[in-house]
Amino acid sequence: MEQYETLSPPQLAAIRRSMANGRGALARRSLLRAAGLGAVATAGLTGLAGCGIPAAGGQKDSAATTTDHSGSEKSVNFSNWTEYIDVTDDGKHRPTLDAFTKRTGISVKYTEDINDNVEFFGKVKPQLAAGQDTGRDLMVLTDWLAGRLIRLGWVQKLDPSNLPHAYANLEQRFRSPDWDPGRAYSYPWQGIATVIAYNKKATGGRTITSVSQLLDDKSLKGRVGMLSEMRDTIGMTLLDLGKKPESFTGDDFDAAIARVQKAVDSQQIRRFTGNDYTADLSKGDMAACLAWAGDLVQLKADNPDIEYVFPDAGYISSTDNLLVPNKARHKKNAEHLIDYFYEPPVAAQLSAYINYVCPVAGVREELAKIDPELANNTLIIPDAAMAAKTHSFRSLSSAEETAYEQKFSKLIGA
Repeated sequence: MEQYETLSPPQLAAIRRSMANGRGALARRSLLRAAGLGAVATAGLTGLAGCGIPAAGGQKDSAATTTDHSGSEKSVNFSNWTEYIDVTDDGKHRPTLDAFTKRTGISVKYTEDINDNVEFFGKVKPQLAAGQDTGRDLMVLTDWLAGRLIRLGWVQKLDPSNLPHAYANLEQRFRSPDWDPGRAYSYPWQGIATVIAYNKKATGGRTITSVSQLLDDKSLKGRVGMLSEMRDTIGMTLLDLGKKPESFTGDDFDAAIARVQKAVDSQQIRRFTGNDYTADLSKGDMAACLAWAGDLVQLKADNPDIEYVFPDAGYISSTDNLLVPNKARHKKNAEHLIDYFYEPPVAAQLSAYINYVCPVAGVREELAKIDPELANNTLIIPDAAMAAKTHSFRSLSSAEETAYEQKFSKLIGA
């Protein structure tokens, strides 16, 4: 475990880029991430830049000194992203949470206070670093930050005896990320896939099926978009080069940078974007691009010319994850809530509303009862062929992240 972690200027630049127009700037359901670069976010970035982050005590020490009040306090405090759970049309009720409370007697204080991973980290870091209760029993963080909190010793190991449905129903491809082997500390809330999208009207009816086409097909010159998120653009390029994002080397990374740089120099690439590719793609100003699956369910519904492809070379996927922070008062209650969302009927109800990649096996049949069209949508439930193509970008050391972000920032002109 590292005693201190300090974000380098390239890392901070990447974070600001993400919050300005990358995943951090997208809205839930119709887009991919919620926006959030206000005064609080700026303060969080300043705090991260100004000092190292002291690691808390080890996981075992934390577990031994945390008192669980679940037996006497039938409640759970759940922090999540905005618009990332099912709600009634009047916005007054959350049906899955209401059903959980009715069944278990455990009330859920649900707070939509995660607008960006780094902003939220700045919010909870002081308490976690000091070994104090954050006031939260459950929180949802993207894989890279989830891995950091696990490494720092700031989240609790989960009790498998309280997670029978989660243990049995977690899809195989989500079971053992390198930052949490065996899912000892986390379970996925939803999955996020990076794919190729194109406007068939803008391509003259031609299908776009590979990153090589994006980078080399002269008929697309000046009308190609790549993402401003390093892990997505470089990860997809690595796959196209026959390299595995889970185990690439420094030389592999440099080869991917050079591959994309060539397309920049030839003006093949129109620009690097965050979620703002959606407008250009829909209008046809952008013929094809890398895209996030969370955008495409709604985008395709609004424009039938929009198509998407999981490249044969593979695609990058990531997850937003449920974690129990140290000193949480209601760990067992939080575990019961995690397990509840791994019951296929509940997972189907959630997926039918938010339209993300569902991590729960056996959900298709239940989803079909709600909406047969969504049950057959591979953006929500990738079929076996799609699942076999999924890859995760490996965890980076602080030194690697600094070096790689410097090179990527230079590539995209950030």
